[in-house]
Amino acid sequence: MINRPKIILTNDDGIFSPGLRVLYEAVKDLGKIYIVAPSEPKSAVGLGITLHKPIRVHEVTLWGNVRGFAINGTPSDSIHVAREVVVRDKIDLVLSGINIGDNTSMQTILSSGTLGAAAEASLMGIKSIAFSANVQSGEEFYNEVYSSIIKKVIRIMVSHILNNGFPKGVDVISVNFPSEIRSGVYVVPAARLR
Repeated sequence: MINRPKIILTNDDGIFSPGLRVLYEAVKDLGKIYIVAPSEPKSAVGLGITLHKPIRVHEVTLWGNVRGFAINGTPSDSIHVAREVVVRDKIDLVLSGINIGDNTSMQTILSSGTLGAAAEASLMGIKSIAFSANVQSGEEFYNEVYSSIIKKVIRIMVSHILNNGFPKGVDVISVNFPSEIRSGVYVVPAARLR
């Protein structure tokens, strides 16, 4: 039997975020998927972790029969809970997002819970990708044309990473989808301010 890669999905907009559902739908058959995310939105917490109160973990049912684990902590806490409580084994990849709102400047990257979870995974030796979209609300993910394009890009990218690994010297990749997707993929430096 072939070992399927163990992939963690998380999101700083909460476990019931439409962005997390789009991410799941894009990669659900690419490996053994574990969903661990805050029970409610935890935006702009960066790399914050919970130190002075217990972290509670509750199993929840998402989107039909999909199982997930909701925690009362931060996105970074989700990575620790995934490794120590849920998976208890080597994690091959962390996918964080799809965040409601872009993370295109250093100002937003440093405070983003989406990027915080990806960075926390990287600090633990787990390669990670953070996905964000320049949308104003989760409702925009219900646009079938928009979400189908995003899912296709994510699937191609994650499949490539699983088959070929990350580029040399890269531990975290941040992907931002514009509000209107026309054509092309661009590799650009982060802006300084939003």
